[in-house]
Amino acid sequence: MSHTVLVLPEAQLAPLLRAYDAAVAAKQRQLAIGLLLAAVALALSVIGAEVHPAKFWENIGNFTSYFGRLSHLDSGDHVWTDPAEWFWGLKRWSLLLGETIMIAYVGTLTGSVFGFVGSFLCSRNLVKSAALRFAVRRTLEFCRTVPDIVFAMIFVVAFSLGALPGMLAITIHTTGALGKLFSEVVESINMKPVEGIAATGGSWFAQVRYGVIPQVLSNFASYALLRFEVNVRGAAVIGFVGAGGIGEELIVAIRKFFYSDVSAILLMIVVCVMLIDTISEKLRHRLLAMDSGR
Repeated sequence: MSHTVLVLPEAQLAPLLRAYDAAVAAKQRQLAIGLLLAAVALALSVIGAEVHPAKFWENIGNFTSYFGRLSHLDSGDHVWTDPAEWFWGLKRWSLLLGETIMIAYVGTLTGSVFGFVGSFLCSRNLVKSAALRFAVRRTLEFCRTVPDIVFAMIFVVAFSLGALPGMLAITIHTTGALGKLFSEVVESINMKPVEGIAATGGSWFAQVRYGVIPQVLSNFASYALLRFEVNVRGAAVIGFVGAGGIGEELIVAIRKFFYSDVSAILLMIVVCVMLIDTISEKLRHRLLAMDSGR
């Protein structure tokens, strides 16, 4: 089977080729200018932040050697040659890891409730009062802008060491983060069910209960599960400032240069987070599948 290729006359083809070459050249100039601006911005940021690349390369060996020390016991043997010695504090560490998970769980659950309520109050399609929306949005912004470890430090001073400061810090930060995500879901719903309920004389709460929540509940649950994964890692970090959980034990091991303990605790945290990620991912996919099949 033969094909015929139409070739334009030279008089018609030449202007098209010149236009194509000009377009390609313009794209290349834009790319070159963009790369140059990015390089200048990077150089200025390096100077402004007092970053010294030479010092980085000089000390890169200390960074890699640290991981080498994490893989050895005090005796000099590799950690995997003596698991009993490596995980000598498994019982204590497991309890502290469980405390970390509970801090993340309670903080996520409480923050999800507050974010749930706040998302409706700051949604443009549900609340007509600009003042109320402004107040709720700024509150949520404050909650998620301040790092959770800063909240944890404040609460440790107020309530002493323990799990309570960590739970409160996770709760506040989760409220701000999920409130923002939930409100975006609410603002993208189909308003016809809400308008129908309003037309029959339904109150604002009835509109939300029967017109909004059925549309957003699965997405809310999916975001909450995703946030729980993040909070497990966050709960381990805020333990560095005395807010309970495995983080307290980890920072003590780091400061005392107990390298094998550091690697054992880190491995436990990584495995725990991986399991939570796997389970929550399957739950999220099921929820989204249910929502799409509705």
